[in-house]
Amino acid sequence: MSLPGTWIWVLSQDDDFDAANRRRRPGVDVSCCEHARRAGESLVLLGSLLFATLKIHQTPSHNDYNSWVSRELGGLLAASVLYILYTYSAIVSLDLPPPPRAPTPTLTNSRNARSQTPTPPMRRSPADEKAGFLWMSVPKNYRPSTDDGILTAVLLGPLVAAALLCTSLHPTIPTATIPSEYAVGLPQGWAIEPPFSLPGPSALSPQESLLLGRYAAVNLGTLTSAILLVHVCAAAWLESRTPKDANVTADTERRSVPRSEVLRGALFLAFMLAVSGAVFLLRVVFRELGVGIWRHLSPFDTLASALFYQVTLYVALRMAHRGFTLGELGFVCFGGSAIFIEGLSISKAALWPLSTPYIKSFRLPTPLVIFQTVLVGGPFLVGFLLAPLLVLSRHAAQTPVRRRRRPPPAQAPTPRVAQLDALDARRITLLTRRRLALALLFFTLLIVTGPIGLWARWALRSRDPWLWAIRWVLARRRRAGLLSYWAALGGVSVAGWMRQLARGRRWRGESMGMNININMNGMGAALNGMVGDTSALFAASGEFLDRAPTLGLNARRKYFHGLVVVMFVPGIAFDPAFTHLAFSVAFALFVFAEYVRYFAIYPLGAAIHLFMNEFLDTKDGGTAILSHFYLLTGCAGALWLEGPSRLLSFTGLLVLGIGDALASIVGKRLGRHAWSPTTAKTLEGSAAFVVAVVASAWALRLCGLAESFATVRYVLVIMLAAVLEALSDQNDNLTLPLFTWSALVLADVVR
Repeated sequence: MSLPGTWIWVLSQDDDFDAANRRRRPGVDVSCCEHARRAGESLVLLGSLLFATLKIHQTPSHNDYNSWVSRELGGLLAASVLYILYTYSAIVSLDLPPPPRAPTPTLTNSRNARSQTPTPPMRRSPADEKAGFLWMSVPKNYRPSTDDGILTAVLLGPLVAAALLCTSLHPTIPTATIPSEYAVGLPQGWAIEPPFSLPGPSALSPQESLLLGRYAAVNLGTLTSAILLVHVCAAAWLESRTPKDANVTADTERRSVPRSEVLRGALFLAFMLAVSGAVFLLRVVFRELGVGIWRHLSPFDTLASALFYQVTLYVALRMAHRGFTLGELGFVCFGGSAIFIEGLSISKAALWPLSTPYIKSFRLPTPLVIFQTVLVGGPFLVGFLLAPLLVLSRHAAQTPVRRRRRPPPAQAPTPRVAQLDALDARRITLLTRRRLALALLFFTLLIVTGPIGLWARWALRSRDPWLWAIRWVLARRRRAGLLSYWAALGGVSVAGWMRQLARGRRWRGESMGMNININMNGMGAALNGMVGDTSALFAASGEFLDRAPTLGLNARRKYFHGLVVVMFVPGIAFDPAFTHLAFSVAFALFVFAEYVRYFAIYPLGAAIHLFMNEFLDTKDGGTAILSHFYLLTGCAGALWLEGPSRLLSFTGLLVLGIGDALASIVGKRLGRHAWSPTTAKTLEGSAAFVVAVVASAWALRLCGLAESFATVRYVLVIMLAAVLEALSDQNDNLTLPLFTWSALVLADVVR
């Protein structure tokens, strides 16, 4: 019998162990297993960044750039180890019951749609007071999890940045083999114009600028990680110095955090300004003393990065309430800060082209980077500027009709009069929502065509961004074919799922003797007509997906993992630059769709809400639904990073679309040996993950869609990723693909 099997057999003889779920029953201390799981995850992250640090340190460079960068990373590793050693035994609550399997919610109206999704309670013990929290935040602001993910927030961003730097320090594709129509520095097949260059006499070449920009990316990663550690340590220190209050419950509030939201915001603002000022002064002192810490970030960049990173931490935590763990929050905000710094550097280069030595971009400054800055940052700017109208839209949708009735007359109204008053109130509500929707549409178009469009035109050197995009898309016939292919697959999938979900709701309502009346505002009927009338393809897809109501939640979610593989493998294989832009457009559409859903914008808000509610699991208990964002970012991340290899561009699709999906299915159906009594992840599922990813990579190589690679190294890296996937409690759709990409780069898998 294998060691894991023996371990499970021994535990099964214990009356406190639930053999069916391979975990101890609620209320039993499983601290050793939980600590072992977290120790394994910590070792994977720490070991990976240590390997990157040593690799950079051993690479010779001018001006001791690599030496100072390796010192930064080494200092971050030391700080992380000290933090973990200090708080290791008091981070997670160890008496958590196993999270229940999330059933498909049964809805009677859109108002209680989210309330039907069960969220496992996060019970905390007094020993958990040293858990990681952002300054002026409380446990109820975070997604319930057995792990705060502090090392993911602190180490994963610098690891990705270090891997990017290694792609420039150790290029794998000779420049002479790249056709002149492609941008130099990108892998073969990237049909995009050459990167922008500056006209100044001291301006650097695009490759030299890219190398310095990626040094700045590592500086940004260590800077943001240091700021996050300062927040966490300061919050823990303040909590330990605050007298105990019996009126404060440990599972919802903290003693050091005031109840007033206004006071919380003011204290966070003061602390943010203090930290940003301290970081700015440190950068100035380092420059005067000749210390190379954060050398490639100017004092202005350091101050802007510190302010933006902390603002995004606070805003994301408040807007996506209970949507992030601390690890996911820190990593997402690091990515947002990286895009912000790129946009800021492009703006400075366009404003002062003669005095700017180089464009501080972490990718080659092609139009793809400019459009990504617009498409990722633009929707959030629109949401910020139109926040009052969005709040009014949600308020109008949530206000009960009885609150809108006219004041009663002196005499008691007859039933007929009351019925007419209620009907008038509904009409007024509908009219108000329509006007708000039209106002939102108008101002959104005004902002997109106004400041956002003007910035894109300015960054593109006075070229109209709309005309440039149209001409670029029409420059190749295959792009029109890809658009048609994606539209057909997307239409078939959405239409088929709308059809079967509507049938599933009717079936559930009839089986329970309930009369479910869901008003889809005509959308469901239109889609059903489209499925039945347009073509045999839509009809066949509808018949195939009619089985979906009998599938479990996990199978319905993994369907979309497979869908992204079918949709985007042809795009990455035959036109990666166009797929890069398509991913950015999809991200922008997802943001606007989330606005429509959450703020109940007429007429599609309820329909989108009900559709997405069918695919929620226990990690989607927050105000914002983030799973589709994580899936998109995980699949697109390897392509957005613009690595030097075609094989690396497929990393997200292979890891999530194939590996993670098969690991989940195999683990649930065939899994017998759990990694730990505190997790449902199994060794069989991890083995399926490794086999599926490696086999898919070899299939790409045999089809001529990827270069030759070192198979043994590739297998070892995928095995390491499988271990991280099994041990981590963070959302693997976000973290796993980017970790795998970084490890593949550092291991020199593609030679």
